[in-house]
Amino acid sequence: MASPWLLAIRPKTLPASVSPVIVGSALAFSHKEFHILPALAALMGALLLQIGVNLSNDYFDFFKKVDTPERIGPVRVTQSGLVSPGRVKAGIIATFLLVVLIGAYLVSVGGWPILAAGVASIIAALCYSGGPYPLGSHGLGDLLVFLFFGIVAVCGTYYVQALSLSKIVLWTSAPVGLLITAILVVNNLRDIETDQRAGKRTLAVMLGKRWTRVEYTLLLAVSYMIPIRLVWKGQASAWILLSFVTLPMAYSMVRRIWSEEGPALNGALAGTAALTLIFSVLLCAGMVIK
Repeated sequence: MASPWLLAIRPKTLPASVSPVIVGSALAFSHKEFHILPALAALMGALLLQIGVNLSNDYFDFFKKVDTPERIGPVRVTQSGLVSPGRVKAGIIATFLLVVLIGAYLVSVGGWPILAAGVASIIAALCYSGGPYPLGSHGLGDLLVFLFFGIVAVCGTYYVQALSLSKIVLWTSAPVGLLITAILVVNNLRDIETDQRAGKRTLAVMLGKRWTRVEYTLLLAVSYMIPIRLVWKGQASAWILLSFVTLPMAYSMVRRIWSEEGPALNGALAGTAALTLIFSVLLCAGMVIK
């Protein structure tokens, strides 16, 4: 069995934090604004923030009795007893302290916009599963992921290097955010029954299985439409359509989503994360090549 802490940080979900940083950095490079230290700090901050979110979900879902022995997703270390709640809580605190330290450097580079984005990101991460009104349990998880792991992450990474933003940056952040949201959608589709029994009202619980699958399909479809729009409007060269190399992979993921149930969706979860990363890398290549 893997290390309990490795299970807790859920490494298969980490492409969700890497993808927006490499896209934001590729945009900065294409605009001759790339700076290695802010880019690396943004990457470390994003990875730590994702790990903090994963640990927080593990910890808070245990105390809110969302995670039970009936859970069909990957092992949760608090619920399974692999790591004590106190140690998981300490891990959360340590992770977010590191986020704050890295954030302090990024704020020194980017100023108050980065401070505002960083504070909002930490609050959103903690309130996703914690607090008196956990946002992820009230249908707001999908929106939060799109905003913070897509728009804010890409734009923030670009901003700490270029110290400015433009429409092209905002538009390019959208497909990344949509694909990362699709990762969450697979997770919540898999857990619909157990979430319902625990009283956790994710958007998937509210929509039901059919419309959650429709949501996933639309998220992927729109992700591929945006590069076409950028080329059509002359905001990017046709090279960004390199991302379309991943279309067969996307088609395979959609087929799996519509045909699989329960634990079988763990494979689709990892596959959607891989799709997100590969799509993002090819999008970056297209922006750099021009």
